[in-house]
Parts: sequence; C-alpha cells; structure tokens
Amino acid sequence: MKINGTPYRTIWPTSDGTVEIIDQTRLPHVFATLRLTSMRDAEFAIRSMQVRGAPLIGVTAAYGVALSMKHHASDAALTATCDMLAKARPTAVNLRWAIERMRDFLSPLPASERAAAAWLEAGRIAEQDVEINESIGRHGLALIRALHQQKNDAVNILTHCNAGWLATVDWGTALAPIYAAFEAGIPLHIWVDETRPRNQGASLTAWELAQHGVPHTVIVDNAGGHLMQHARVDMVIVGTDRVTATGDVCNKIGTYLKALAAFDNGVPFYVAMPTPTLDWTLQDGVREIPIEERAEEEVTHIDGLCDDGQLRRVRLTPQGSKAANYGFDVTPARLVTGLITERGLVAANSDAIRSQLKNT
Repeated sequence: MKINGTPYRTIWPTSDGTVEIIDQTRLPHVFATLRLTSMRDAEFAIRSMQVRGAPLIGVTAAYGVALSMKHHASDAALTATCDMLAKARPTAVNLRWAIERMRDFLSPLPASERAAAAWLEAGRIAEQDVEINESIGRHGLALIRALHQQKNDAVNILTHCNAGWLATVDWGTALAPIYAAFEAGIPLHIWVDETRPRNQGASLTAWELAQHGVPHTVIVDNAGGHLMQHARVDMVIVGTDRVTATGDVCNKIGTYLKALAAFDNGVPFYVAMPTPTLDWTLQDGVREIPIEERAEEEVTHIDGLCDDGQLRRVRLTPQGSKAANYGFDVTPARLVTGLITERGLVAANSDAIRSQLKNT
C-alpha cells in the first residue's frame, strides 16, 4: 500500500541483515521507521505496540527468531528465544503460530545452518501473509459488489479498530475487501470507529484510508448502533486476533457491542480471518481465550497533536481514579454472519470450519 504515493510494507528485511518497521505508536502525526537488530528489539516492538495486529505480530516474531539465530543458534538459544517472544502479547494466536512454525522448521537443522534458514523462513511467512490478505480481499470484494448491485448506490461499511495493511505485512484483513472494492471502482463510504482506548481507528485506519483516497468518516465508538438503526450501515467488517474451532471471534474491545447492534438491526457482520488466526485447540471463546489487560495509562491519558504543532500527552480522568483496560472481547459465533478467509466465505460454526478449513 502507499504512503504519500510511495509503496510500503509494514515490515521489511534490510541488506545488512536487520529488519525495519513502521513505528505505529507515532502515527498518524509522525511517520517514522525503526530498525530492529536483535530479538529483544522485536520483542519490545510487539509488546509496546510499535507493531500491532495479529498477522504483523506473528511476522515480527518470526523475524525476531531469525535475528536471534544470527548470534546464538544452539538448541537452548532457540528455546529461550521462542519462549520469550511468545510472552510478548498473550491474545493474538498468530504470535504462537509463527513461533511454533519457526521452531519446528529450525529444530531439525544443525546450528550452523539455522541463521540463514531462519531468515528465509521468516521471509516466507511474510510473503504468505500478503498472499492470504490479497485473497481475503478478493472474496470480500464479491460481498461488497453484491451489496452495491442490490442497492445501486454507495456501500456504507463500518469497521472497528485497525485491521488494515498496518495490522499485516500488506493489504490488511478487514480493509483488504475495502481496498479491492475501491480499486474496482465500487463507490464506498467507511465509518471508522475511533476505538478507544488506543484509538487505532481514529489514528491508524483513518490515516491509511486517507493515504489511499478511500472516503471515510471517523465516529465515536458508541455511534455505530445509532447509524445501524437509521439504515446508514450496509455491512460491518472487522478483523480478529483469534477464532475458536466453533467460530467465536476475539477482537479489539468493543467488537462484541457492534455485533449485538448489527444483529438487532439485521446488518451483516463479517469477520476477516486469515486461517493462521484460527485456534483449533479452543471451543468456547468466552471461557478459554486469554484477554490481555493493559496499562491503566492507555485509558487515563491520551496523546495528541496540539495547535502549536507539538505532540503531547494529557490526562483525561481525575487524579486517583483507577482504570481497567481490557484489550479484547469475544463475539459469540451466533452473531457472526460469516468468516471471510483466503479460502472463501465460511460460516461461523464448527461443522463449516472443519469441513472447509480442516487442512490449514
């Protein structure tokens, strides 16, 4: 995708054996890149949300393993590296998936071959992510096109958090169908949830849509239900950090409320799901998915660009008031119209998931 007309990915290897990323903690007001030179750099980037979004977290972890193998490639070093990276963020299953893929690939190799092999495998994981997201875009495009033909007018889509190309290596998950439809000439308008507390919608989704020229409007998180009641939302597309084998969807906090509103108003609610995000080991999302609890400061404070051009952090809540910061919630499968995967549209139930995705 493009930034000021120049194609970028969110993460890329350099010629000197390091990795560069876009520092997403500084967007939308400052575009800056960072160089990762070690596994600890990668772990910090994941934990601090310099990179975020389940697919990108997984790719960054894979490159973190590769960076570690450059310096220490013993069995003990491989185990320690994988264990440390796995603890960086608890909810996104892509993190575990990528680390286990790297571990399984590297373990049989002699230590002398692991550095070069790890670099190549991390690159393959990155390219696979791009291919998956392009395919999600094609399958989601068919749904948007059908809605456009049905109403013969612009399609209004609501999305939550950021599941665009900034959450992946390229294209995005929930925004991949939107970009595909935009490129196909289908008139669109995107309602962008601000997505408190980190404001990934207002800061990241709005920024990348603006860079690509897609018409959009930022709304407060609680406006979605009102818009649906007044028939101003034709469909909802969100991303996901983990989906159970029964179709329960874990995504950014607030997604569940959007699904309830969509269900009550007969609005299709789709989840863009790369198959590496599917967790075959879980059956009940509410009971079994670990929900990350982050720092109070993300709720009590906010960063912004002041009128004098300076970036500043200000406090929103009274001094002494405690804050709870749950990062994710779980949307039960019964509220999900369908899962948009790289293999096509899949119903959010165990039978459909097993029959259509069992070889993933």
